[in-house]
Amino acid sequence: MPDWQDLIRDIPDFPKPGVVFKDITPLLADADGYAAAVDAMAAPWRGVALDAVLGIESRGFILGAALARALGTGFVPVRKPGKLPGRTLAQAYELEYGSDRLEIHADAVAPGARVLLVDDVLATGGTLCAALALARQQGATVVGASVLLEIATLQGRAQWDASVALEVGITC
Repeated sequence: MPDWQDLIRDIPDFPKPGVVFKDITPLLADADGYAAAVDAMAAPWRGVALDAVLGIESRGFILGAALARALGTGFVPVRKPGKLPGRTLAQAYELEYGSDRLEIHADAVAPGARVLLVDDVLATGGTLCAALALARQQGATVVGASVLLEIATLQGRAQWDASVALEVGITC
């Protein structure tokens, strides 16, 4: 097990009772751990033609921007409602402790653009699947998704479109 995996801590009952939050801030604060995690997440996508990395708010921004840089491509934020100034497309989703919505600028990626989705955690699959739907609404080709860790007990992978590659750094 790489040392960077030891830098993720569990915070019980956050943001609601019964939820175990995966806190990646110790990983982000450790230069070597953060670099190793980004390198591991980028490795499966090196040599894959990409036009953009779509990072999902908020911790997907931190990882997605670093992956975009590592892979030599642009970065597009996928945001929570009301955060983008231009015309947006929206997609609702369910998560472990409620529901929410994601938005992307309507002109964020060109039809046919090859994109990679990035998020920190695959839990129920709602967030990642919503980002997939938004990318497809724009006519993008989603070549895959990369997440730092997967909470297997929440079965989010079962919600994912199996025709799209999914790379996970840690399964817990």
